[in-house]
Amino acid sequence: MTWNDEIVEEVRRVRQEHAAKFAYDISAICADIRRQQAESGREVVSSAGEKTGKNEPDKKESDLLKTA
Repeated sequence: MTWNDEIVEEVRRVRQEHAAKFAYDISAICADIRRQQAESGREVVSSAGEKTGKNEPDKKESDLLKTA
């Protein structure tokens, strides 16, 4: 017997649809998410900022992709 959670299924569906809009290009997906965050007017807090004392990650996304 398989247990399905409707909320989890919806989140996965929305994530899949969003990724497909950008041909699964992680840089484009992240850029769109950042755009949505900026347009929302809400404060965005990065957990990376807790370690460094600032609200931005130490490395740029492009730097992380180069080392992967």
